[in-house]
Amino acid sequence: MKIIYYCQYIWGVGHFFRTLEICRALTDHEVILVAGGPEVAVDLPVHVRPFHLPGLMTDRNYDGLFPTDAGRTLEEVQLERKRQLYTLFEKQRPDAFIIELYPFGRKAFRFELDPVLADIQSGRLHRTRVFCSLRDILVEKSDPADYEARVVKTLNRYFDALLIHADPSLVTIDLTFSRVRDLKPPIVYTGYIAARPPPDAGRSFRKKLGIRESDRLVVASAGSGKAGIVLLEPLLEAAARLGDELALHLHVFTGPFMPEEEFQLLASRSNNRLKVRRFTSRFLSYLAAADLSVSMGGYNTSMNILATGVPALIWPYPGDREQGIRAGRMAQLGAAGVIRDQDLRPEPLAELIRQKLQGPARSSPRVDLEGARNTARWIHSAVPR
Repeated sequence: MKIIYYCQYIWGVGHFFRTLEICRALTDHEVILVAGGPEVAVDLPVHVRPFHLPGLMTDRNYDGLFPTDAGRTLEEVQLERKRQLYTLFEKQRPDAFIIELYPFGRKAFRFELDPVLADIQSGRLHRTRVFCSLRDILVEKSDPADYEARVVKTLNRYFDALLIHADPSLVTIDLTFSRVRDLKPPIVYTGYIAARPPPDAGRSFRKKLGIRESDRLVVASAGSGKAGIVLLEPLLEAAARLGDELALHLHVFTGPFMPEEEFQLLASRSNNRLKVRRFTSRFLSYLAAADLSVSMGGYNTSMNILATGVPALIWPYPGDREQGIRAGRMAQLGAAGVIRDQDLRPEPLAELIRQKLQGPARSSPRVDLEGARNTARWIHSAVPR
């Protein structure tokens, strides 16, 4: 089977890495991964081929789109993307078209998606099964009634199924989308998308890092990094206060998109117990080895926490409701503590870390984390060949 998987990330990279995990699970098929944000350096499996559209991004305030290439206009990039995506479908004639988030998000990309969807439906393009790939929680909208009406109309017109990457025992889509009953395509809960650490990663990786069993390893992360300084700057101060008391080691991963000035500010604090880097391909091994994770509450990081069972403190990004809801559900499971905005000072953070390190070493919540494998199996069975 040939699959085109469309993923447009415009601010962070969580959407991309979740999509990539599903692509890895589609091992029996040829996958063309269409992306269109700043290029992210990752190793793709042999069955996945990248197709990179000219890049578009947004800023921290979501004030419209702009090209990643400063020498091009938005109109030029939009026309080129629309042409490239349509031509890709004409040439490849895929059996399945999976679209990450749209129409529940990415309204700004209707200019390139709707012409393809309309011509698949009309028969001008090869008849392809079309699926929406959706995370567990949706962000709030300024015009919820108009938004939900538009989603219902588009999904019912063009899509064959809605795949929700969540465990319904934890979160269901009606929590953040009220018109679920008006959706005609079948709704499939796949379980959460979560990569797993290598076997025995905790003990062996801790030894590789040179951290004694009696020492404490805290791993901190901030998603893509664009909003991470608010958490990481006071965290470094808190860790400095706890370093000798707890023999504490702090490894910080700022995210690839943290502004350079902010990254350098944090990196200048590095010492033999404090390491600051933008990114690691072995993040799961770090969490498996850690005594505590301190992070924001994005989908992928939250699933990494559940997959490794590491004790966790989560600061939910306050720009929308998504991370707050997820962090609250994880707190109810006993899988994480929540850092409030008023805790983002060295003294309260140090106390939260001290308390968490005195608690249980690992947790094993009963949450379905087999979403990638379940998604691949469902697609394999749902698309006629």
